[in-house]
Amino acid sequence: MNAITDLGSNTGLRERLRIRAGIFTGQTSGLAPGNVQANLVILPKSLAHDFLRFAQANPKPCPVLAVSEAGDPRVPAVGLDLDIRTDLPRYRVWRHGELVEEPIDISHLWRDDLVSFVIGCSFSFEEALIEDGIEIRHISCGSNVPMFRTSIATNPAGVFHGPLVVSMRPLKPADAIRAIQITSRFPSVHGAPVHIGLPEAIGIKDVGKPDYGDAVPVGAGELPVFWACGVTPQAVIAQAKPEFCITHAPGAMLITDLRNSNLASL
Repeated sequence: MNAITDLGSNTGLRERLRIRAGIFTGQTSGLAPGNVQANLVILPKSLAHDFLRFAQANPKPCPVLAVSEAGDPRVPAVGLDLDIRTDLPRYRVWRHGELVEEPIDISHLWRDDLVSFVIGCSFSFEEALIEDGIEIRHISCGSNVPMFRTSIATNPAGVFHGPLVVSMRPLKPADAIRAIQITSRFPSVHGAPVHIGLPEAIGIKDVGKPDYGDAVPVGAGELPVFWACGVTPQAVIAQAKPEFCITHAPGAMLITDLRNSNLASL
């Protein structure tokens, strides 16, 4: 029997096995409905304490769901059959703040001193928005969510400092109000928006030219709604220039076994 197709209701593991086998290497928005998706930051142990302090000082963009033991590619708190080296569709490898590689497997780069941080992702709250009848434009377009570096500074900690990154979803005003109500229930996956409308007020010159992801159309009468984004650590890494770091590629998330419904605060 094919293990990938006979996993019952464990859609998170089913998708991870497809990714682990190299069958799927794309962006993960809309995959494994109901399962929490997560951002990833992997750093040497010598920098892990500073990064944990940075995440604690910036809970909107960096809500930590789990932290691994040094050198252990498993993160059992978010999935029992999970290998952080193989189970994301695409990774980014950084050296001294420069992006040097985007592999689909990081086994060849693994070290005994590496610590993995699993960080909440806004893809998780999209399910609740869709269930309420709110269109998610990048899903409708079959593209990646648009993400932007802003002029808002994060709170520094140790060597880590840099700009806040936001993801954007265009919404009708009534849907934007409802989206605030819904996403505020999910603080562990970024929570409520950080800004609505007036993108220039947070340093975004053109919502048609995202720094990460894909552009999506903003219709007449719609407002661009901005949520704190887990790509923020990548903008911070580019400024802090650590000797070595691995992250997810924007939009290519870790699909966990956690359930979105269990993250709701109300």
